[in-house]
Amino acid sequence: MIKSETKDRIARIEFARPEKKNAITSEMYSQLADALVAARDDAQVRVVLLHGAADCFTAGNDLHDFLKRPPHGEGSPTFKLFAVLPSLAKPVVAAVGGPAVGIGTTLLLHCDLVYATPGARFQLPFVPLGIVPEFGSTYLLPLLAGYQRAAELLLLGQPFSAEKARGVGIVTAIVPEQSLLDEARKAAVALASLPPESVRLTKQLMKSWHAQVAKAAITEEGRLVVERLRSPEAREAMSAFLEKRKPDFSRF
Repeated sequence: MIKSETKDRIARIEFARPEKKNAITSEMYSQLADALVAARDDAQVRVVLLHGAADCFTAGNDLHDFLKRPPHGEGSPTFKLFAVLPSLAKPVVAAVGGPAVGIGTTLLLHCDLVYATPGARFQLPFVPLGIVPEFGSTYLLPLLAGYQRAAELLLLGQPFSAEKARGVGIVTAIVPEQSLLDEARKAAVALASLPPESVRLTKQLMKSWHAQVAKAAITEEGRLVVERLRSPEAREAMSAFLEKRKPDFSRF
C-alpha cells in the first residue's frame, strides 16, 4: 500500500508493503498517482518527500499482479503515474535504501533530489524481462549519463551500486542508512522554506526544455511495453523468473 501524510508543508508519501519488499501493484500505482495529485492540488504543500523503508525502496512491479493486470494504455494506473509525476510543479525529494528496481529507479529520473544509502541497489531489468525500458528512461538516462553509460545500464539490465547511481546522475548524495530519512527531510524542509513560486518556476525552467521529448519518450516506451508484454520473448523471460530458472532465448 501507499501511505501519505502532510505536515509542515511537506507531503510525505511512503511505499508501505514491507512483506513484499514494497513491490508495486496496480492498486498501488493508483494510490501513488492519487497522492501526488493531492499534493499538487493542496496549496499548503510545497514539497513532496517520497520514500520506502531504510532497507527497501521498492522491488519494482509485483510481477504476479503485473501479469494479471498488465498496463493497457493511458487509462491504466501505471500510465496515470506516468502522466502526473513528470508534470508536478512542486519539487520531489526521494530517499532510497535497499532495492530500487525497475520503476523504483526510473521514477527517480523525475525527482529533483535523491538521497541514497551506501547499500542501495538499483536495477533496470527491462531487456532481460523481454520488454523495453519505461517512464522516459531511454531519453532521460542518456541525457544524464551519456549514451554508453546509459546503454550499459539499460541494455544489460544488471544491478548497480549507489556510487554508480551517483556517478551517472541519478543520485544527489549518499548518506548513512540511519540518517537517510533525516537527510532527505532536511532537504525537503529547506526547499519548503524558500520562496515557493521561485522554486516552482526554477524547476519549470529546468524541465521545460526537455519536457516535450520526455513526454514523447514516455508515450512511445509505454506503447512498446504493452506490445512486448504479448511477445514470446517476454512470456519466456517472465515465466522463467516466476519458475526460478534460467530463461532460454535460443529459439528467438
